[in-house]
Amino acid sequence: MNKETQYIIKSFESILSGQPWFGRAVYEILGEADESKVHTKPNGTEHSMIDLLWHMNTWAEFALGSLENRSAEDMKAIEANDWREIDTKKHGWKKGLEQLKAIHNKILELLKQKTDDDFLGDIVPLRKYNFRFLLNGLIQHNIYHLGQVAYLKKMLG
Repeated sequence: MNKETQYIIKSFESILSGQPWFGRAVYEILGEADESKVHTKPNGTEHSMIDLLWHMNTWAEFALGSLENRSAEDMKAIEANDWREIDTKKHGWKKGLEQLKAIHNKILELLKQKTDDDFLGDIVPLRKYNFRFLLNGLIQHNIYHLGQVAYLKKMLG
């Protein structure tokens, strides 16, 4: 039986594209960002919306790579991209949003293939926590950074 996995799937679907308790979904809010403002850093030093989007991509990719049991080298390479220097030629807003959706779609596909919840107790490679903590953490991470993006959108007009 995989009731807990099903709950995690529903939670992802709700926050990403459904009707989450906290308000509007991740893809909806990110999809409304004014691309002419996504590089703006408040006070010239804080993270911009595009920094936050690509940071979200890093940790979604980390979760996906963990579920796929990628090599330690691959996982370290993913983690090395955290808070990367944004290259406007490689890290566009639309590309980042498409990547966020694609990664989460792959995560959901893998979770939907699970027939029981046993894997949730397994320790994530290179970490001291289990998949339950990782997946619930990714849901929380998405919500946390969505709040920052929503605030920046409002502040920047």
